[in-house]
Amino acid sequence: MIAPRVLDLNDVIAGMLRMLQRLIGENIDLQWLPGSALWPIKMDPSQIDQILVNLCVNARDAIADTGVIKIQTENIQIDEGYAALHPPLMAGNYVMLTIADNGSGMSPEVLSHVFEPFFTTKEVGRGTGLGLATVYGIVQQNHGHILVYSEQNFGTTFKLFFPSEDAASLDAAALLRVETPRGHGERVLVVEDELPVLEMSAESLRTLGYTVWTAATPAAALSLASAQPDAIDLLITDVIMPEMNGSDLAQRIAQSQPGVKCLYMSGYPANFVTQRGVLETGVHFISKPFTLHQLAVAVRHALTGDQLSPA
Repeated sequence: MIAPRVLDLNDVIAGMLRMLQRLIGENIDLQWLPGSALWPIKMDPSQIDQILVNLCVNARDAIADTGVIKIQTENIQIDEGYAALHPPLMAGNYVMLTIADNGSGMSPEVLSHVFEPFFTTKEVGRGTGLGLATVYGIVQQNHGHILVYSEQNFGTTFKLFFPSEDAASLDAAALLRVETPRGHGERVLVVEDELPVLEMSAESLRTLGYTVWTAATPAAALSLASAQPDAIDLLITDVIMPEMNGSDLAQRIAQSQPGVKCLYMSGYPANFVTQRGVLETGVHFISKPFTLHQLAVAVRHALTGDQLSPA
């Protein structure tokens, strides 16, 4: 193993792309979206290679014939609220690596065991069950964090967070001076089936000055919207939920709340959601995880009708 060293994650990934394309085959579109001006991280570059190979091979195996694997990097600031939802993740500056596929996805039962050693759903001889456990171990060893979003017949997204090597020297004061848009009492309905995310989002929006209602299911959201005498200004809804997807929910709510604006959120990349036909292109969209500032900006854009570039 090579000793950990300060490196640019984009450079390491770029050097692996040709090999990854050979591994996954010509039928799968490998999309590379490097973030700009990435903060440096400190890692053994061969460990990044292991992560890329394991996650891309898993994604390949989840795609029946043709499909897409998306690799993306970006700088991200994790605030205290989001860190509290995902211990032992700490607030701070990270480089986030996202690897997403539009393959078969995982059931909740499989998802609950996904990082366990020797756990595999592959046929005998096709997998040891150590790939994702290895990825998890590497991330932990480097004081990072990993999240996974997956739905059957929709796809899987892994988001890996690596601490910025020079996070302590970043001008935190300058970052805090970036203006965070605030609300003026606008009425917002948040629909999310993950209760911790629902509670964090609602509390963040109240802190920003919005009037907030919450619903943990689409049925509860429809009931609340139909009984609400005052017009809802904005619906913020998860895209993939039991009972009904976010787009169908928005259409149903619009029947009792004409003119309601909508902001969609998901752990999946926006283009994967639109490719599946669940969302139309050009809608307002925010990718999980998001910081308070990112949420504030996305909400203001959704309310005013300005477009953001989807992630």
